[in-house]
Amino acid sequence: MKQKIEDLNPDDIRRVEAQRKWAREHYTPEAQAEYETIEGKLRLLDCVLTSKWIAPDQTYELQCLGIAFGDVLAQYLGLKWMAVEDELGRTPSLVLEGTSVKLFPLTMISKRIERGEEVDVYELLRGICELFEKMKKECA
Repeated sequence: MKQKIEDLNPDDIRRVEAQRKWAREHYTPEAQAEYETIEGKLRLLDCVLTSKWIAPDQTYELQCLGIAFGDVLAQYLGLKWMAVEDELGRTPSLVLEGTSVKLFPLTMISKRIERGEEVDVYELLRGICELFEKMKKECA
């Protein structure tokens, strides 16, 4: 099956927003505006990961962190959340409009944690940004 890319449908939006809400609610209600900034999201992710609050088998929670990390990437790189559907299913993904560049942040953190790796979100962001710039040039 060829990949199909389309706007998030209402079910996708509900799912992504529920995962985003799970991450955002690590802030107290009066501090949740911090989530709106790139640095606020990165601080949250770094704190949760370095404190090891989530076990490697807590896939849903780890994928919630992936959505939060995706929000960082979308905000930082100017990407749009879209749904990518293929033979493996339908996944919220980030797309650079007008190109074939796609990122799949949902599992960027969970796959690493499940393999027993330490995740430094700042280093992960740097690496993805470098790769993204290279991909953008190749797809231009």
